[in-house]
Amino acid sequence: MAQRVVTLYTDDITGNEGEDIATHTFGLDGVTYEIDLGQDTYQQLLDALGPYFHAGRKTGTSRRTAVKAHRTGDGPDPVKVREWAKAQGIDINARGRVPGDIVAKYQAAH
Repeated sequence: MAQRVVTLYTDDITGNEGEDIATHTFGLDGVTYEIDLGQDTYQQLLDALGPYFHAGRKTGTSRRTAVKAHRTGDGPDPVKVREWAKAQGIDINARGRVPGDIVAKYQAAH
């Protein structure tokens, strides 16, 4: 049986659903917020904050410290799985998690 997953995006202010909904990030007093808004609601936010943006000073962007992923030791080495997959003509991304079906094929071959 096939499944189809549908993600509905909702404007956090109006409650409207739509494809024009986007996540926006803003900050105040050292706290960063995210909000999902449609184009019209986002424009209302910009209009409301515009005078404050123009009167304020930019301080730059904050940098988030990336947390380095580490292997748990479970399963085969992803580098070896990628090398094997490429040698088999399987299309695989150079980064990110190795798909489970490819790991299963690698394990079956070894």
